[in-house]
Amino acid sequence: MAKKKKETTEKKKLDPRVEGLRGCVQEQTICDTLELNYMPYAMSVIVSRAIPEIDGFKPSHRKLLYTMYTMGLLNGARTKSANIVGQTMHFNPHGDAAIYETMVRLARGNESLLAPFVDSKGNFGKVYSRDMAYAAPRYTEAKLAPICTELFRDIDMDTVDMVDNYDATTKEPTLLPTTFPNVLVSANTGIAVGMASNICGFNLREVCRTTVNYLRDPDCDLLETMPAPDFSTGGEIIYDPLEMMEIYKSGRGSFKIRARWRYVKEENIIEIYEIPYTTSIEAIIDKVAELFKAGKIREINDIRDETDLSGLKLALDLKRGVDPEKLMQKLFRLTPLMDSYPCNFNILIAGMPRVLGVREILEEWCAWRADCVRRRVYFLLQKKRDKLHLLLGLKKILLDIDKAIKIIRETESDAEVIPNLMIGFGIDQIQAEYVAEIKLRNINKEYILKRTGEVDDLEAEIEDLEKTLNSDLRIRNLMIRELEDVEKKYGEDRKTGLVYEHEIIVEEEVDDTPDYPVVLFVSNEGYFKKITPLSLRMSGEQKFKEGDKLRHTFEATNRSELLVFTDRYQVYKARCSDFEDTKASVLGDYLPTKLSMDEGETVIDVCLPGDYKGNLIFAYENGKVAKVPLEAYNTKSNRKKLTGAYSDKSPLKTVLLLQEDQQVVLYSNEGRALIFSTAQLAPKTTRSTQGVNVMTLKRKAVITEAKLLDKTSIANASRYRTRNIPAAGALLKEEDAEEKQISLDL
Repeated sequence: MAKKKKETTEKKKLDPRVEGLRGCVQEQTICDTLELNYMPYAMSVIVSRAIPEIDGFKPSHRKLLYTMYTMGLLNGARTKSANIVGQTMHFNPHGDAAIYETMVRLARGNESLLAPFVDSKGNFGKVYSRDMAYAAPRYTEAKLAPICTELFRDIDMDTVDMVDNYDATTKEPTLLPTTFPNVLVSANTGIAVGMASNICGFNLREVCRTTVNYLRDPDCDLLETMPAPDFSTGGEIIYDPLEMMEIYKSGRGSFKIRARWRYVKEENIIEIYEIPYTTSIEAIIDKVAELFKAGKIREINDIRDETDLSGLKLALDLKRGVDPEKLMQKLFRLTPLMDSYPCNFNILIAGMPRVLGVREILEEWCAWRADCVRRRVYFLLQKKRDKLHLLLGLKKILLDIDKAIKIIRETESDAEVIPNLMIGFGIDQIQAEYVAEIKLRNINKEYILKRTGEVDDLEAEIEDLEKTLNSDLRIRNLMIRELEDVEKKYGEDRKTGLVYEHEIIVEEEVDDTPDYPVVLFVSNEGYFKKITPLSLRMSGEQKFKEGDKLRHTFEATNRSELLVFTDRYQVYKARCSDFEDTKASVLGDYLPTKLSMDEGETVIDVCLPGDYKGNLIFAYENGKVAKVPLEAYNTKSNRKKLTGAYSDKSPLKTVLLLQEDQQVVLYSNEGRALIFSTAQLAPKTTRSTQGVNVMTLKRKAVITEAKLLDKTSIANASRYRTRNIPAAGALLKEEDAEEKQISLDL
């Protein structure tokens, strides 16, 4: 009992904070944590940040544009961007940097959008430049572009819901009542939690025309009036109608877009003046420079960025005799001058993210816009009814103006004026209030007759509005008229051209790497030399690091491939052309550095796969040997590194490349040798196979290496040969050992 009390006391001494935390810490399952903590965050990002809604805007865009609208920047002069950013924080409290970045993307100067909403002045950077930084907000100015009239048209007529801002000090719209499908016109990209959105832009004129056709016939051919997306940076889409129709149908897919260029014969240069929306001029220059250094592009002397106020321009100086068409086909294949644009039309519909096709987007937008128009008509109808109600009350006063004056004059209390007018003329409180507020100078027959003369017109207008409100056809015609007006005012020609696949002359990829015979040398420590036969004949002794020596010598060509196996169960693929020609007097290239291997990774063996025929023999330290077809390492993609290249169950000692089955010798550290035929091994299709047990080893004994029999000094092969595996082998005699005393007869 005393011992138990002592242990309890020691436990308390070990963690005295437990008493203070008692009752504060509660256990919670991971599912509850995800539901209570992570799910609200995920939903906030999806609904309130990353995914656009049916008006084509994310909340950050909408708050910024609405702020500029309330500041009077639709018709007023430009103001400093810093002023706009500060005012926007009344609606968007995420910081000035995030707000200004939003403005930059919407600005005309940045050229991100086909129909920019911010009329900018100053440096707003460029969407096609990675390094061109935009100026600080204190230096730039902005106002709303004229097209924003279509975003805010009738916003004061209850066309959309207004909600409190984050601190309930003012109201902001939940959506903007756009008169055209901006969700298709403005390119939009967003990454949420567990989902993303990537909507390409379409031409405003084509979108309006297509929407009009859809309103008239929901089964219309969308490709006829809107054949493909359109981008602010231009370029050319490699057009496949079937592929595009699939994207229109499902809302997912991708298409290729390439740069536009021209050849200036007098200067022998290629000018690239439009590039894909997905890349930048710096990325293109970097890739071309990388290919030039690797010797894969030899037709170019220089590449320059000549972009100025007139627009984008990349200049390529060509060598004499270069065919510009073939060179551009090669650049399209190897650089971002041709890129793919992935589509993912993920949009929030009534607060729920949905991936929609183009026809479904038009359906949702038309239904939403029809509701906006109907709300506007109802708002106008109510205003007209209220005005008619007031004029009908005024019409009753016309019957006896003197009586109205007498009632007001003889009423002693101000509070009794309205009730007395109501009793005297049989009108309601609203009408009486209106009559009582008429100016003294307007209490004449001419003014009252003029006002009451509007009754008939108002009644006709109210009747027309009621018909409109109850007619889907009239609502649809209003939408069509507005779309046609937008197309007429703001429509522009396409910037992105279309090139059909059958019009493109595709040159077969020709390997222009120079091919010539070379001799390869690989050392034990992983140094690699590529020497031409001529240089080898003129060279002296091979140079190696102290303690290092030659491991392999191969006769190959400059285009030959290499497989470099490492101790991390990986194989690196390279070509001889990746290495510079060298001499015997240098150390050569250190393979772990040249091939960008992982830190601490070392080379185990190197082989030349040739046409990938034959088998690889892997000899492991534990006595097992695996036979894997070389074809397993022939990849269609240009991957430079393959993981899981061999089994990780035991350290690898040797890799042998065999075109046909041969006799192989296994050596152990206990002085034994075993000769077996690789025909005894069944080939395994899996690279990471453990193989089969070939040499039986005693405890703590391991395999040290494996060699082809004809590469060894074994004289009496029958002593070490076995018909059945596994086998223990035989003790190696002195005359069969590798190291022998060499005598020179002089």
